[in-house]
Amino acid sequence: MTDYEAVIGLETHIQLNTKTKIFCSCKADSWGDEPNTNICPVCSGLPGVLPVLNQEAAHKGALLAAAMHAKIQPVSYFDRKNYFYPDLPKGYQITQYDQPIGVGGYFDLPMPEGYTRHIRIHKLHLEEDAGKTKIINNERFVDFNRCGVPLVEMVTEPDFRSGDEAAQYLVRLRQLLRWIGVSEADMEKGHLRCDANVSIRLRGSEVLNTKTEIKNINSIDAVRNAIAIETERQIKQVEAGNRIESWTLDWDADTGTLEKMRSKETEADYRYFREPDLLPLILKPEWIEQVKNSLPELPLARRQRFIDQFALSLYDAEILTTDKALSDYFEAALKHYKGEAKVISNWITNDLMRILNDLNLSANELKLTPQRLAKIVKLIDSGQINTSIGKSLLKKVQEADQDPGEIVRREGLGLVGDEEAIRALVESIIAQNPAEVTSFREGKEGLIGWFLGQVMRQTGGKADPKLARQILLELLKQG
Repeated sequence: MTDYEAVIGLETHIQLNTKTKIFCSCKADSWGDEPNTNICPVCSGLPGVLPVLNQEAAHKGALLAAAMHAKIQPVSYFDRKNYFYPDLPKGYQITQYDQPIGVGGYFDLPMPEGYTRHIRIHKLHLEEDAGKTKIINNERFVDFNRCGVPLVEMVTEPDFRSGDEAAQYLVRLRQLLRWIGVSEADMEKGHLRCDANVSIRLRGSEVLNTKTEIKNINSIDAVRNAIAIETERQIKQVEAGNRIESWTLDWDADTGTLEKMRSKETEADYRYFREPDLLPLILKPEWIEQVKNSLPELPLARRQRFIDQFALSLYDAEILTTDKALSDYFEAALKHYKGEAKVISNWITNDLMRILNDLNLSANELKLTPQRLAKIVKLIDSGQINTSIGKSLLKKVQEADQDPGEIVRREGLGLVGDEEAIRALVESIIAQNPAEVTSFREGKEGLIGWFLGQVMRQTGGKADPKLARQILLELLKQG
């Protein structure tokens, strides 16, 4: 099997997070709603109705095209793609065909193994979604709520060579979609769906075998597994002297198997023609420039900047750029802290993210603002509180929505720095533990940690640990 390599292209369907559908005013995101409650004459395909393009869908489609380094076309057209399926009420889908909103582009995909795969983008086009069918007790039920939801279909060139690469692409694409704010990209809810075109060839050859298409892949793991299974099947077929047939395959998530749905359609089967009820989509040059200029720094570029500018490790930079809100939080906290970036990075990756996960919040929803986190770290640096109190203060600030300094003063959390008081406490502890004192003086100097623990316990963790350690060493060594 090592004589062969897979050649894979992906078609991703991305649900745009607009408030309304692409051609009508029905609510776009109907996840969890009762079937057929989010429909109107337009999206349910009743005769005599006219579609009206949602401007926000065009804006978000163009923004994604810009993020993928594609050309945003100043003029694009909508077309009718004709096919019959029970959940397609008009008998055709309004989509873009030969003149889409975006053409070309690329995505440089870093792989965990250390290499980068250059993925070329063929085109991005706007279209409406179809409904959903569900089989219950051998009866087919149709829910039209999803009809008319705005999608961008993005088609890559066949530049992937394994299911692992395809899966990693979806991980990075999901990150990008959320980062620029065009989609929730939740595969479980169908916001991001993927079809894979798979073929094989002998290594070093340019001659491809016939490709098959895998549909209904609804998770990243499923993409990886389905491609691996189909690649192995095609290799075995070719090795046995059989011809690969152009099939459309259905991925069964429950059994982890592929089943033949039908022979693969060709473009001629869809009988494309211009949508007569919609005008061309004309984007002015200044509007296109505004879209491009509104694009934020993208996650992979920011990851590299964090490494270069702040001397963070790849691991830390990766975590801090998983989410734009978290990434912005880090930079804001660092600006207020004005100290070493690694210190703030550690507090975010080790402690703040635990709070975010426990509360199921985004970083921009926290009452523990970047400024407040920076202040907590400054309180530790200045010796006013210790690290243990600082960690407990994170939760207190989040719950109380108050300045950390106010909480420290109100609850008396500041360190005890009174040398006389600490000296008296240390003398008492030494007097009460003669056996441990003898062991220390006989060479078991690791017991200093035990003595320091006694001081911290009796002061509720408020003693200045540096001062307490200094006094302990002074008195213990006097004997």
